[in-house]
Amino acid sequence: MLQGKCVLLGVTGGIAAYKATELLRLLVKAGADVHVVMTRSAQEFVTPLTFQTLSGHPVHTELFSLVQEQEIGHISLADRADLILVAPATANLIGKVAVGLADDLLTTTIMATKAPVLFAPAMNTNMWENPIYQENQAKLERYGYHFILPVSGALACGWEGQGKLPDPQAIFDFALPLMGSDELAGKTVLVTAGPTREEIDPVRFLSNYSSGKMGYAIARAASRRGAHVVLVSGPVNLEPPANVELIQVVSAAEMYAAVMAQADQANVIIKAAAVADYRPVERSACKTKKSACQKLTIELELNPDILAELGKQKGDRFLVGFAAETHDLNKYASQKLQQKNLDMIVANDVTQEGAGFNGDTNVVRLLFAEGSTEELPRMSKDAVAAVLLDRIIARLAAI
Repeated sequence: MLQGKCVLLGVTGGIAAYKATELLRLLVKAGADVHVVMTRSAQEFVTPLTFQTLSGHPVHTELFSLVQEQEIGHISLADRADLILVAPATANLIGKVAVGLADDLLTTTIMATKAPVLFAPAMNTNMWENPIYQENQAKLERYGYHFILPVSGALACGWEGQGKLPDPQAIFDFALPLMGSDELAGKTVLVTAGPTREEIDPVRFLSNYSSGKMGYAIARAASRRGAHVVLVSGPVNLEPPANVELIQVVSAAEMYAAVMAQADQANVIIKAAAVADYRPVERSACKTKKSACQKLTIELELNPDILAELGKQKGDRFLVGFAAETHDLNKYASQKLQQKNLDMIVANDVTQEGAGFNGDTNVVRLLFAEGSTEELPRMSKDAVAAVLLDRIIARLAAI
C-alpha cells in the first residue's frame, strides 16, 4: 500500500526508541522506502546498525555530510520524503522545532521539508503535562504539524500516567492517511461493525458471534484512502482505527438511531454489523432466577431493519450490505440485494473454513445490483476490505 512512498523516520533519545524498530518493520513491509535519521541521544538507546539492517539504507546521523556528490544531506532528505515521522519524539525535539531551532540533521530536515510531519511524543507524564510543552505542541499543530497522542500506563521512569509511546501499529495506521491515496477524499463513509446485544435482564442478553473485525478493517481501509469515516460499533474487544469517528452502541435500537442520524451525511454506507433480528418484548429489571420449571419462555419481537430502511431512503448513496449464511448462499444473498435496494452485497458461508466470525480471514462472494458477481479466495479481512473499496471506488467513478 506504500509502494513508491518515501518515509523519513526520525528517532530521538528516549527509552521508547526500541519501538521504532517495529514501526520501521511495518513501514518496510507495506512497501515504503524508509530512511532513518537518528539524533545523537537516540544512538545511546539503539545502534544505527539495527535500523540500517531493517531499512536496507545507511542511517543518517550527521548534519554536515553529503548523501551523494553535490547533494546536501538535509535538503536531499527533505525533498525526497512523502512523510517525516518522528517516533519517539522527545519534549526537547518538539521544543526546538516549535521555536525554529535547527541544530542537528533531524531538526534541520524538518525545517526544510514541504512534506507532512507527524510527531509521536513519548516522555515522563509530568513533562507531558507541563504547560510549556503543551504550548509548544499547540503551536506546531496550528502550523499544520500532526501529532498522535501518547497513551497512559506505567512509564519506564516509574511514574504512572500519560506519556507512553503508542503501539507501533497505531502509529502506522495514523500515518497512512497522511501519505495514502486520496481516492475517497471529500467522501464520508459510514460503516457498522460488531454484534448487538438485546438484554433479557441485567446479566443476560441475546447476541451472536460477530467480533467486529471485518467492519473495523473496512473502516481502517476507507480512512487510509482519505475518507471521513464514521464507525458505528456494537460491543467488541478491538482498538478503534486511527482517524475514525467512533460511535459505540449496544442494542439494535441504539444502532438504528445512530445510523439514521448519520446517514444523510454519508456518500457510502457499508453495513457490516451483525444486528440481532429479535429482542425480548420485556426486559426484567432483576436477574431472572432459576426455578424448578424445566422450561423458560421468552417472548421476542422484531428489531427495526436498519438496512431495509436505508434502502428506502438511499438516494444517490452507495449502499452495501452483508449476508452471513449457512446454506443457499446465492439465493438468500440475491434476495437481500434486491429486496433492500442495495448496490452491492458481500456474502459468505460462515460454515466454510476460513470464513465467518472471529477469525482474521474471510471467504466472500460479491454480488452487484447490475447482476455481476465476483468470487474472492480466502484472504485476510484487511485484504477483503481493500478489494471492497476498490470495487466501490470503481463504481462511484462510473456514476
